[in-house]
Amino acid sequence: MAGTETHYTLPLPRFDKPAKVLIVVAPYYKDIADDLIAGARAVLDEAGVAHDLIEVPGALEVPTAIALAHRQSNFDGYVGLGCVIRGETTHYDTVCNDSSRGLTLLGLQGACIGNGILTVEDRDQAVVRADPAQQNKGGGAAAAALHLIALSRKWGSETKGIGFKPVGSFQIAADSEGPASA
Repeated sequence: MAGTETHYTLPLPRFDKPAKVLIVVAPYYKDIADDLIAGARAVLDEAGVAHDLIEVPGALEVPTAIALAHRQSNFDGYVGLGCVIRGETTHYDTVCNDSSRGLTLLGLQGACIGNGILTVEDRDQAVVRADPAQQNKGGGAAAAALHLIALSRKWGSETKGIGFKPVGSFQIAADSEGPASA
């Protein structure tokens, strides 16, 4: 049973330059969304990271909003929040799979995203997972985004020295009509 497990949590990264995170939430279940937001904000505040919040209609719109922000804004990372509770139709499977797949694809393209979209069987599971005093999945999603931002900054500053570098007589002179002769 997941409630009795213990888990190791990485310490939050520290940043030498300011970071800014966008929280994107689908508040379909408002009380659950509010708890997810509270958990995410507490972690971001603890790490000293600035953050903005936007709302979208549902979990399927979370990846699209993050994609728009990633292309058109200046955020270092993103936290996607929402809740999908199993119903009587297969729509649950579509929303769970497609929202998760959308966030994963954005992450593979370089967006630093913490996925805090709950996918649960019933409301009771959602309440426990969203509550900052219990499983705090909003806080966990924020922490995940921060760790990815830290990795991106670490590896983004390293150069591999791979690529073409013209050497000596093979360089083209700026004032010549064609390739330089050897």
